[in-house]
Amino acid sequence: MMSVESRTHHKSRTRGNPDIINQWQMNGSDYRQSLPDATETRFSAWTPVTNKTCNQQLFQERTTLILHWFDLWTDRQRKEFICQLLKRCSKTQLKFARDFLAQSVPIARMDFTAVLPRFLSLYIMSFLSPRDICSAAQVCWHWRFLAEQDCLWSPKCMRLGWFLPYSPSDHEYGAWKRHYVACTATLDILTPREAAGVYGTLNESLTAPEEQQDRWREHKIRQTIRQKVAEHKSAALKTRRAWLNTSKLGTSFTGTIHKPITAALVQFGDKCRLNNSLSIVDVREPRLDLSFSNTLGSTCATSLLKNNSSMFAQPVKSSYSPLPHFLLVSSSVPGYELLLAAAQVSVVVLPYDSQGMTLEALLSLAKRVIQGRMVQSLGVLVTGSTEEITLTDEMSISEKTLLKPCVREFWENLCGWVVPASEGGSLNIFAPLAASVAGMDLMRKLSILTGLNVRAPTGICTGSYQHILSEWSGSGEFPPLVYLHETLFLSWCRQAEWIEETCKHLRKQLGPQLHFMCQEIRGRILGRFLWDHIKMPVISLKSEVMQRVVHGLVTLMNESPDDPLDFLGHFLLKSSVSSGLKNADPLFLTENASFDGLSPESPKGLLSDADRRGAVCKELLNSEGTYVRQLQVMATVYYAPLRAALDSNRAIISSVSLVTIFCPLLDILEANSVFLKELTERWEEWGPLQCVGDVCVKFCTKLRVYTNFFNNYPTILRSIDKCREMLPVFRSFLKRHDRTIATSMLSLQELFLAPSARVEEYVTLLQSLTLHTPSEHPDYAQLSSALSSLLTYRGFVHKLKKSLDRDLRIMEAQNTIQSCPNLLEESRYLVTTQDVALLSCLNGDIAASLRMYEHASDLGLFLFNDALVLTERSVSNVPFCLAVNTTHTFLASVALHCLNLTDITDTKCACHYKYILFIGLPLK
Repeated sequence: MMSVESRTHHKSRTRGNPDIINQWQMNGSDYRQSLPDATETRFSAWTPVTNKTCNQQLFQERTTLILHWFDLWTDRQRKEFICQLLKRCSKTQLKFARDFLAQSVPIARMDFTAVLPRFLSLYIMSFLSPRDICSAAQVCWHWRFLAEQDCLWSPKCMRLGWFLPYSPSDHEYGAWKRHYVACTATLDILTPREAAGVYGTLNESLTAPEEQQDRWREHKIRQTIRQKVAEHKSAALKTRRAWLNTSKLGTSFTGTIHKPITAALVQFGDKCRLNNSLSIVDVREPRLDLSFSNTLGSTCATSLLKNNSSMFAQPVKSSYSPLPHFLLVSSSVPGYELLLAAAQVSVVVLPYDSQGMTLEALLSLAKRVIQGRMVQSLGVLVTGSTEEITLTDEMSISEKTLLKPCVREFWENLCGWVVPASEGGSLNIFAPLAASVAGMDLMRKLSILTGLNVRAPTGICTGSYQHILSEWSGSGEFPPLVYLHETLFLSWCRQAEWIEETCKHLRKQLGPQLHFMCQEIRGRILGRFLWDHIKMPVISLKSEVMQRVVHGLVTLMNESPDDPLDFLGHFLLKSSVSSGLKNADPLFLTENASFDGLSPESPKGLLSDADRRGAVCKELLNSEGTYVRQLQVMATVYYAPLRAALDSNRAIISSVSLVTIFCPLLDILEANSVFLKELTERWEEWGPLQCVGDVCVKFCTKLRVYTNFFNNYPTILRSIDKCREMLPVFRSFLKRHDRTIATSMLSLQELFLAPSARVEEYVTLLQSLTLHTPSEHPDYAQLSSALSSLLTYRGFVHKLKKSLDRDLRIMEAQNTIQSCPNLLEESRYLVTTQDVALLSCLNGDIAASLRMYEHASDLGLFLFNDALVLTERSVSNVPFCLAVNTTHTFLASVALHCLNLTDITDTKCACHYKYILFIGLPLK
């Protein structure tokens, strides 16, 4: 037997040589045990199977031996042994090893940037502040690469007005971060005038003294902010507790107080920059809505904002900065993006989606945008009429719904942020409420409820959203110019109607039609301008002018000068001087209509009810002339050539089609021409006691021509479409005359929309005329009678439109379903459609709560007011795109009174769904 020292020396000497381990184990005598010869199994190849005790003992001995060898191996040998061992294991044994490793070494943390796609990682990092992004860049090289991407830093720079003076190359990254760090180090925030000088964002030209004053003022503001930051840092170092670690921003004093201090500095700089003059600077302490977690932060913030008057060398007056205005803009307003671009600098705009929006959610959005500040006025730019406004699709504010608890609470809370009426607070509603008695009552109740001055347009201007340009009730500044820039707002007003129609069309077509529609809008704008201001259809050329122009062109051909235009201009000027026409009135080739720009002084022009009544009558006369001229265009451009071709035996369309299309329109033209003539005669003799109610009552007796037109309107459109498809000559005729200057860039079908729009304008104008006519006036009774007749007739038109829409929905559903019978019947309308799944029970004998269902097929339900149509729905995918085609095949239809409905019991199989079971319904 070897001694302990020699055995230890031999063990240490042979540990590095694995080839002689077996020999050392064989020669070692310290592992031998005194066991009987029958059970001596340590160095034997025999494994007892029947003797469980010996088998377990042998397993323990060999396990101890292998583990002893494993302890003597190197790391590479151990890994190689583990690989060989795992290759011999079965799948169940590998799963056991996986579970054991998951319990021994659990995966507690994982780098999301290594697992998620890069765009998702960047999206997550975009929610971090600049300080947190810089901290994340210190994790590893991969995180630094992500944290320096331009898509993270460019929005943060642009939000503060910091723009790169160059465009980074494709292989350059981190330029926006370096620019942000450089600007933050010097607090390089540009004023609007400085940004205009550097980047050309404004077209205003600044004089030298103004530039010097702005630069001096901005320099003083930045210098004061730097001093306050230095004072805050020194105070933080003196009062910081010794055991705080400044490197951990989440728990340090710097990280706790940094955000309120930064907000205070930004608010302080913004308040100083909002003042337009150099002598009026807010030197009082800005009001901050900040909550500090300790007394130390409150002390530092107070010391930071004190003594602001020391920032200027010259004495300044103490005053508050002007309060902002708040404007609500609904998405139902056509082209509301243009309104957002037209907002003034001092206006806080809240665009919201009217679909699915509730008053509580809208109030929450407004609270988040206002952030506890007081506003000077509140503007509501939504769709509405003379009697109500539509804030959301589910809620319309009228005289009846105003006193509902939810509506009343909404207006009280929303107007609670507006300054009182004694300080100029007002509520401006961009709907013609001041044009009717019901609208005036609504405004009066809103004023009592909110305690503010409620103003609205009087609605004496016709056209889509043109009422905003009319006179506003009350006194004060012109509300549209308080919230919006004049040029952009005028552009939106002219295009609102076209934008509304275009948006509806684009939602259906999209894609390839977008380019075509943009060109059409530009053409319509040009055509409307030429129609209103140049009046191309009635060009009146004077013979003397034509002679001078022809003589000048002949002289130009003979002379052949270098500058033909300059030569022709000088020739006409000399010709006018020689003829003694230099001091005479200028000769116009066309009748140019004057255009009165929008002016904030326009609301102050009309004061008395008599003047207002005269303005409404004048608008009625002017709009009626435009309407009659539009009807005459349809008669002269379309009807006259078609009738002439028919009389000359070169017919373009048949006589029946011509009468069907244009006969109702010609009757309307005749009635409105008489109406226009009578209005013109009354206006020529206008006075305070002049009456137009009898003319309106007489016109209302001729509304049967409109009834004939509206009843035949679907037939007229079908006739036009049929003739255009079947007659190439008529198709060419429409192509020559549609969307020309003579038709105001409109097609024949679009011109037929004028009568329905005119009925709505009649109601608005007569409501405004009745409002401004005293009850003792002799014209009041007849105006009220005419207004009542037109309101009734407008209700008839609305019902007719609703009926046509219902029939159109039924026809669309019928065309969608294959092998479908005729669904269009009287008083039937489509309620809703629904996609459902047909389930079948595997065993109907068991209890309902234990039943199992399987999906049999996909079905479609078309619910009408009197029947239910069941279809088989099939979905097929389109190659190379995500689109799918859904087709319906008719299965059965059941009357609602014959239908039995049963709910499936909530079980483990169908706990999240509710299906309809059809009892007694033949599916085959």
